[in-house]
Amino acid sequence: MDRYSNQSLASRIAAGVAVCGAFALSGSVLTSAALAQPAAPKTAAHCFYAHDWQGWHAPNEHMMYIRVNMHEVYRVDFASSCQALTWPDAHLITTFRGSDSVCTPLDLDIKVSEGIRGIPEPCIASGISQLTPEEVAAIPKKDLP
Repeated sequence: MDRYSNQSLASRIAAGVAVCGAFALSGSVLTSAALAQPAAPKTAAHCFYAHDWQGWHAPNEHMMYIRVNMHEVYRVDFASSCQALTWPDAHLITTFRGSDSVCTPLDLDIKVSEGIRGIPEPCIASGISQLTPEEVAAIPKKDLP
């Protein structure tokens, strides 16, 4: 005779339910504790509309400045070198799908060609940020868009 034969099936099921209940209770307490903590403050995204984009200038092959609404300047950083940005007759090609709102680097599809008929070189944006008036004032005049 095995040692569990004296124990009823009902008591074994009850023990299993109690163990599962304990795990469930500890999970709900953990979840409640996680929900009770204040969320980290979110910073507001600085977005602009593509139709408000008024000009651009690339002081080097790793980044460019964009002028928006006459008084705002954004800096776009690229994931890798984009040599075509610095060519004297560089022609910027931008494509917007869906909304023309630009808030993240994923919203920018930028290609640059030499003149109008050149072969476009993709430039993959890795960061975009709106510059403060102090940061804009620190940019040399020749590099402003």
